[in-house]
Amino acid sequence: MPDRYEPKQIEPRWQDIWDHERTWEISNEPGDERPKSYVLEMLPYPSGEPHIGHLKTYSVGDAVAHFRRRNGYRVLHPMGYDAFGLPAENHAIRTGQHPRESTQASIEEFRRQFRAWGVSIDWSREFATCDPEYYRWTQWLFLRLFERDLAYRQNAAVNWCPKDATVLANEQVIDGRCERCGTLVEPRDLEQWFFRITSYADRLLEDMTDIDWPSNVVAMQRNWIGRSEGAEVKFRCEHLDTDYAVFTTRPDTLFGATFFVMAPEHPDVPKLNDSAEVQEYVRRALTESAEERGVEDREKTGVALGHTVINPVNGEAIPMYVADYVLMEYGTGAIMAVPAHDERDFDFAQKHGLEVRRVIEGDELPYPGDGPMVSSGRFDGTHNREAFGQIVDWLGSEGNGEPAVNYRLRDWLLSRQRYWGCPIPIVHCAKCGLVAVPDDQLPVELPDVEDYAPKGKSPLAAAEDWVRTDCPTCGGEARRETDTMDTFVDSSWYFMRYCDARNHTAPWDRDVLREWMPVDQYIGGVEHAILHLMYARFFTKALADLGLVCFQEPFARLFTQGMVTRDGAKMSKSKGNVV
Repeated sequence: MPDRYEPKQIEPRWQDIWDHERTWEISNEPGDERPKSYVLEMLPYPSGEPHIGHLKTYSVGDAVAHFRRRNGYRVLHPMGYDAFGLPAENHAIRTGQHPRESTQASIEEFRRQFRAWGVSIDWSREFATCDPEYYRWTQWLFLRLFERDLAYRQNAAVNWCPKDATVLANEQVIDGRCERCGTLVEPRDLEQWFFRITSYADRLLEDMTDIDWPSNVVAMQRNWIGRSEGAEVKFRCEHLDTDYAVFTTRPDTLFGATFFVMAPEHPDVPKLNDSAEVQEYVRRALTESAEERGVEDREKTGVALGHTVINPVNGEAIPMYVADYVLMEYGTGAIMAVPAHDERDFDFAQKHGLEVRRVIEGDELPYPGDGPMVSSGRFDGTHNREAFGQIVDWLGSEGNGEPAVNYRLRDWLLSRQRYWGCPIPIVHCAKCGLVAVPDDQLPVELPDVEDYAPKGKSPLAAAEDWVRTDCPTCGGEARRETDTMDTFVDSSWYFMRYCDARNHTAPWDRDVLREWMPVDQYIGGVEHAILHLMYARFFTKALADLGLVCFQEPFARLFTQGMVTRDGAKMSKSKGNVV
């Protein structure tokens, strides 16, 4: 008998037995009275080979799955591959292969190594999100959201990664840089596809009490959604004959607003002042991230726009500025500046010689606290918190404002100008507009193209034979949508497909889904707190509203296992620092 454990001598025999006897497979057939336990790790990107970070994650899930089995549960522990998107496409470009070939090779290596590790996976449910049988249902779900106006197309200022030559959702920009390649992101105006995740902002917040997640992940989602209550106030600009709506959480300080500031990205800045000075200031501001621009002790720079707006509470004309400490992504992209009661406004006023007017009694300047109001007309002597609602009501009676709730969260930008992704099942008809591809024509399969390298527009646009089609409504000439979906769309519902992975007539049987969902123990990285985890929650709630699922939250419990690092950086195939 050997005096040490030799895995290569022992493990293959047992792995063959598990495979032959289908030890880890679990049936959907009724009759098993044991309680269910759905254990799941976040599915991996098959770009390259597995590394020890994958082993760490799946070791945790495997231990939980074994523990649950030994405690009398019927355990679902499946495996699949997040195979579309930038990771797989960039890997193909690096290796000189077609994404279909390189992805399949990676999947085979993942499967080989996971079997060699002995992870107790139900391989009968395995799939990749790039399988036509899978993305048929991704497209089908997109169309259900499109029918309810939860998927829409519009022109918008977007984040553009010049290296990956595609747009990025706000959640995919970290410190002003692409979260995949680290390139500085640029703003662009493009027509893009979005999901109305903002329609679910309150439910995403409220339902966090129903899930057992780490407090830091819950806090990250709450902060990203960023719900604020206040008022929306109109400031009149006579020069452009327009009213600018400003969101404020402090309507009690309106009488202290002595200037007005617009974000460099605001579309009206060049209309107000197109001087070389303003253009250069805007250009420089847009090269910096929102985080860099929002640093508290950063010098407050800005340029006067040469025009004024009218403060609705006192009729005063106050000067307009463009300044980089105001962000287009929060509120309306313009603020009323109250230097006596806001630190950043105070610093800006000091630098630019602007009036600082106290409207709440306090011992210091700036004073952010509470107290009796002063220099505030009819509200003098009233405690500012008591006056809060009174001022909003008064503004409403004058047609100058109303109560409002603001969110940091923006709608999910889902279209990508890349090849390796799920085609968006929409055609463009000159007569009928945007037309959904009929369900019986799904999947709209991704065509083979020779040149799939990023060029700033979708490589699918060059596949003319594929692009040209007939309008499903009028039968006339039409063109297919050439953008593809963000890979996070694919991973926003994959956990449901595992429950009924071989269903060829629907994405799932509702009764089967009711048996297994929600996932009882989900395992993955905290870096997905405001990406995959937020998107999956939105998808689940939207599908519940459509009557397609009977639960509101996808993951009952979440465990974030931490990252494996090398030389101080997250271990990642895209960084080439894996073991």
